[in-house]
Amino acid sequence: MLSQRAAVVPSAHAATAIWLRWRHLLLRSLRWPVYALYEQRLLTQVKLRPPPRHVGIILDGNRRFGRLSGVMDPFQVYAQGAHKLDELLDWCGELSIPAVTLWVCSTDNLARQPQEVAGILGALELKLAALVNDPQIHRRRVRVQAIGRLELLPESTLAAIRAAEQATANYDTMLLSIAVAYGGREEIADAVREMLTRALDEGVSLAEVIDGVCPEQIGRYLYLAETPEPDLIIRTSGELRLSGFMLWQSAYSEFYFSDVLWPAFRKIDFLRAVRAFQQRRRRYGR
Repeated sequence: MLSQRAAVVPSAHAATAIWLRWRHLLLRSLRWPVYALYEQRLLTQVKLRPPPRHVGIILDGNRRFGRLSGVMDPFQVYAQGAHKLDELLDWCGELSIPAVTLWVCSTDNLARQPQEVAGILGALELKLAALVNDPQIHRRRVRVQAIGRLELLPESTLAAIRAAEQATANYDTMLLSIAVAYGGREEIADAVREMLTRALDEGVSLAEVIDGVCPEQIGRYLYLAETPEPDLIIRTSGELRLSGFMLWQSAYSEFYFSDVLWPAFRKIDFLRAVRAFQQRRRRYGR
């Protein structure tokens, strides 16, 4: 049932995505001049220092934004948040940030009401389908990949993921990782399981496996083993916790918590987060 609901989303809700785009353009045209000046000042300050190599973002606040906006349909609620990705890629590209990881859906989220799960995944499918033909993605050479327990997803979502990954497989300027059906504890458990399975396949004894267990060894089997650990993790909506996002990799990350709900997240909010990161002295436990 979930796969059928999600499969019809692109045709049934294309008008919603177009309307959201036009609304965004209208709002941008009506911004006060002082807002644009402040944004430019922030951008100038941020460009004076090195950007984070990897930014992780917990996309929180979609449902609250929907209630405040009078939007009740689950797909439309999450489509508003998915639309924000276009702007985010612009901001990261402008700062030459090479890796971005977005937490779209947790393993716990999959236990919500079926219509809400269908809304989350349907909005994700529509956005992934748009990315395949998005000139910005190809111009910026953004490689798209999904991480998490993808086997828990319906076939329609998996097909959208595969299409986006295949269309961008050869790009190397920016890595966009979409965490879906993701949990930090699950990632660590999967890494240990993969490490043990690999050792078993290679005929390594249990004693040798135990002797070789170390953080570096486990780290080789994480979902983003080849990507630098996140320098900066941003959570929107005012919640002051990670909720399990990148538990292993965030040991030395800088955290920034924004009160702004994700669909309302602006460029100045993003630049403030990056500026706060740049102003901190990172000691890595030393």
